[in-house]
Amino acid sequence: MKNIEDHINKDKEILDNSTTNPQMRRHTEMELHDLEDYKKNHPEDDHDPTPLELHCDKDPSAPECLIYDD
Repeated sequence: MKNIEDHINKDKEILDNSTTNPQMRRHTEMELHDLEDYKKNHPEDDHDPTPLELHCDKDPSAPECLIYDD
């Protein structure tokens, strides 16, 4: 995706499609929720965040999200 808006719109299209299977729907709903939260927390940032960025936005104290200064 080019930016977060495109990703959000794509997820909404998937959810609007009645032929989307239940597993895909569940995954897309969770991803859409995370994307909307990320956008709310970072209004100045319009890039499409990676799954790691979404995870660290929700749980910045997770070991994989910690940044250490040398």
